[in-house]
Amino acid sequence: MAVSFLNREVSDLCLGKPALKPIPAEATVSEALTVLKKSGETHVSVWSCDHTARKVLEEGGGGGDCVCRCVGKICMVDVILFLCKDENLVDPSKALETPVAQILPKGNSIVRHLDPNSSLLEAIDYILEGAQNLVIPIQNYRSTPSRKKLLSKASSLSPTNHNGVEYCWLTQEDIVRFLLNSIGVFSPMPTFTIESLNIINHEMMTVSYHDPAISSLDAITRAYIEQSSVAVVDEDNRLIGEISPFTLAYCDETVASAIATLSAGDLMTYIDYGGPPEDLIELVKTRLQEKKLGAMVELIDEEFSLSSSSSSASSCSSDDESGSSKVTVLGRFSSARRSEAITCYPWSSLVAVMIQALAHRANSIWVMGEDHNLIGVVTFKGIVEVFRSIANARRKPERDNTSKQ
Repeated sequence: MAVSFLNREVSDLCLGKPALKPIPAEATVSEALTVLKKSGETHVSVWSCDHTARKVLEEGGGGGDCVCRCVGKICMVDVILFLCKDENLVDPSKALETPVAQILPKGNSIVRHLDPNSSLLEAIDYILEGAQNLVIPIQNYRSTPSRKKLLSKASSLSPTNHNGVEYCWLTQEDIVRFLLNSIGVFSPMPTFTIESLNIINHEMMTVSYHDPAISSLDAITRAYIEQSSVAVVDEDNRLIGEISPFTLAYCDETVASAIATLSAGDLMTYIDYGGPPEDLIELVKTRLQEKKLGAMVELIDEEFSLSSSSSSASSCSSDDESGSSKVTVLGRFSSARRSEAITCYPWSSLVAVMIQALAHRANSIWVMGEDHNLIGVVTFKGIVEVFRSIANARRKPERDNTSKQ
C-alpha cells in the first residue's frame, strides 16, 4: 500500500498551488529585489526563453511561441550572500545591476522540471539528488479579454507565457507535508525513533557565538544549498541558536552589512522576528564607516528610513528584555521566524519530528543528547530518504526472485 502511494502522480500535490511569479534571467538583481519585496514571496522563479525556437516555428508555419525554461530561483539569501563579497560591499549599487543569471548557484540542480504525470517517487528522487524546487505545469489557459487586460498591466519583467502553460513548484516542505497527511499508509515506520531510522546527520555546520559572522559565510552558503542551518554554539559546544537561510529569506539586503560587521550572536538578534534593534543598526553603520564602506551605510539608511519613526512605539514591548528598542519593520522582517533553534532528541519519533518541523516552518531540526549537547541535525531531505527506502526495500525481494529464476 505504501509503495502504491509513492507512485501517485505529483499533480495531486499541485492542487491549489499558485502560479509562479517569474522574472527573466536577464533581469538585474535590483529588479529581482523589487519583485521579491512587492510580491511578498520568499523566492521567485528565473526563466530563460529561447527566441530562436520562435523563428524556427514561424518559418515552419508551426506557430510563434518561444521555448521557455525555468533555470533557477532567486531568493533574498542569494542577494545577501552576493552583497557580502568584498567588492560588492564597496559598491553595492553597481552590484545590484548585475544580471540575475550571474548570481545563481553554478553546477547545482536546485530547480528541476517535472512532468505532472510523474510519480511522487520520482519527485523524491530529484530531492535526494539535490533539488529544492520542482517546476510542474498546472494549467493550460486561453487568453480572455480580462486576462489580456491584466497582462497589459503586468511588470515588464514578466517573461513569455511559456507556450500557454502556467507552472507551480513543489518544495521539500510540500512533499513532507503531503507525506504527513497520509502518514497512516506507512505504519508502523512513523513511530520509529529518528535514531533507529539512521537519519541523524552528525556533520553539522557550527559557528561560535562570539566569532565574526563573516567567518560563517561559507557555512551559510552550504546550508542554503543543503536546506539546513548553521548552529550558533557557546564555548562548550552547546546550542544557543541558529543562522537559518529560511529566516534570512524573510529579511532584506541590509543583512549583508550585519554579516560583514557583527558577531554571530549579534547577527541572530539582527535577523530575529520583528527587525533589528536600533543600537545594532547604529553599531553596524559605525563599523561600516570604520571599514570605509559608506555606500552600505546609505543602503541601510534608505531601507530603514520609513520605519525609523515607529521605533519609539516599539521600545516598550514586553518581548524586549534587553531594553533596546526594535525598529518596527513593515514587510519582510515581520514574517520571519525567530532565530531560536528547534530541537528534538534521538528517541523522538519520525512523525513527531515531521510535525515539529512543519509547525515551525523549519527545514532542519537540531538533535540534542541526554546532557543537552548538540549531536546532529535532521533535515527534510533526510526525512524524505526514509520514505524512499520503502520502495528500495520492496525492490530488493523482486530482484532476488528474478535472480533465482
